[in-house]
Amino acid sequence: MDPLGQDEIRASFVNCTRGEAKGVTLPAPPSEIPWDRREFLGWRDPKAPGRAYLVLPYGGEVIGLALRAAAPPKSRLRSNICGFCTTTHGLADITLFSGRRAGKAGREGNTLGTYACGNLACSQYVRGELKSDVPQPYESLTVAERAARLEEKLHKFVARVLETR
Repeated sequence: MDPLGQDEIRASFVNCTRGEAKGVTLPAPPSEIPWDRREFLGWRDPKAPGRAYLVLPYGGEVIGLALRAAAPPKSRLRSNICGFCTTTHGLADITLFSGRRAGKAGREGNTLGTYACGNLACSQYVRGELKSDVPQPYESLTVAERAARLEEKLHKFVARVLETR
């Protein structure tokens, strides 16, 4: 992913107001983010853990999505798979993220959701920089192929958020 500045990140949001985008707490100063090892920038708001954000290149531009994170379940006895990077996690480490759809549909209250890594660190799981506590199924894909699959799944999610009906 190409490096972005604070203003570019804030201007990228398509499913919230400009005022909401202006109030977004960024995960770190942009100069500290390892952009070359990220397919997207994803983070939970440290001031409001129920809020989360995705920013990624899509169709020649940068798209940002404001999301809501559902409360984690109490049980750690079961597991689930991230809808983006396909990492298996304990149920408490997978979160249902939902966001308003872009445009008129979002203003009318339509939302879209997906289950993903609760910390939105999918790029790091794909590269083996982070490990889940749950044993992973064997995959013969290379890191580059896993990163491409992650990008494909992210793009499908963004396309569904941007879809007008």
